[in-house]
Amino acid sequence: MGEQKTGVRRLVLDTTPLRIRPYRRLWSSTAVTAIGSQLTAVAVPKQLYDITQSSAWVGLSGAVALVPLVVFALWGGAIADVVDRRKLMIATNSGLAVTSALLWLQAAAGLDNVWVVLGLLALQQACFGMNSPARSASVPRLVPIHMLPAANALNATVMMVGSISGPLLAGAMIPVLGLPTLYLIDTVALLAALVAVIGLPALPPLDESSRRAGLAAIADGFRYMALQPVLLVSFLADVIAMVFGMPRALFPQLAAQTFGGPAGAGLALGVLYAAIPAGSLVGGLLSGAFTRVRRHGAAVVVSVAAWGVAIAGFGLSGSLALAAVFLAIAGAADLTSMVFRSSILQEAATDEMRGRMQGVFTVVVAGGPRLADLVHGTLGAGIGVSPTIVGGGLLVVVGMVVLVAVFPSFWQYRATE
Repeated sequence: MGEQKTGVRRLVLDTTPLRIRPYRRLWSSTAVTAIGSQLTAVAVPKQLYDITQSSAWVGLSGAVALVPLVVFALWGGAIADVVDRRKLMIATNSGLAVTSALLWLQAAAGLDNVWVVLGLLALQQACFGMNSPARSASVPRLVPIHMLPAANALNATVMMVGSISGPLLAGAMIPVLGLPTLYLIDTVALLAALVAVIGLPALPPLDESSRRAGLAAIADGFRYMALQPVLLVSFLADVIAMVFGMPRALFPQLAAQTFGGPAGAGLALGVLYAAIPAGSLVGGLLSGAFTRVRRHGAAVVVSVAAWGVAIAGFGLSGSLALAAVFLAIAGAADLTSMVFRSSILQEAATDEMRGRMQGVFTVVVAGGPRLADLVHGTLGAGIGVSPTIVGGGLLVVVGMVVLVAVFPSFWQYRATE
């Protein structure tokens, strides 16, 4: 019986990195904001629609958020390589808290000005773009290299908890407490996160060279990535998975025409949107074996290919239950890919380049699904929903086979012992 319990423990989420106090502080700052950030993610489009009664303004908010996120993630990554990352996180966490507080104030005051909301959204995403590279690049300074998969699984799992529970809580709280309260809760969570970050040790650059965080530094980061096949392929793998295999733009049509019909479209849509993060959460909770996997490159290839196969299966599904199962499998594969891609990035990149590489990572993770929305929405209208989804899933598999054929070193890549 004791051996069986040990075997179960080897499968469940590895919490060993939480024994390290500095990492525990960084992780806790992520945990307390995981739900709060999702409350704001629901509140902003809801408020925009309430003000304008137009989905076009809600759609515009996506572009308003993406542009500063891309610009400031790249710039923030360069800054994270030349300054104390703890100080950068303190500054950007403070900016996030102030922005959330301003969102609360304008909502509580009933300002109803769409440009104020969009402006604060852009500022929020700029702060997030600068914060994310510094946060991710700090993890290898806080835990031993062999714990990186476990640490990244912990981070991803708590974010999945937020992505599932946050929208559900927001939907339940808006009728009872009102929309402004969502911004207020996020503000309080961000202040708690700020306290946790303040308690981190100093994280200055390891080298003594004098560098500036300008366009030249950003360009150096891209050149460095191009000369490191392992890093380049890790980014290309995510682009292939998302652009070819993320069919969320087709969820509303599938819910209305295939799985739900006029009566059940709302429920079907909710199931489709929740299935991927639910699968990711289960994958995270069962990620105990990640720490023992040394073939990180192979793990990425297999998990991305599994994502493609699952998406193709989703495209062929004739029932909502089967579709949800395939999407959940895809979610678990996506979390596995994300954990090992993050670990490769944090280990293979030198410390003086980690901030810039994390900046590119942030851009790829944020931009890939948005580009997929455009591709799948256009193709779905032209050739049909099922062919678009199935074809996209199969293209993911083909794309990974081509990547391995062109860059066989990625398949062979092993983590440092």
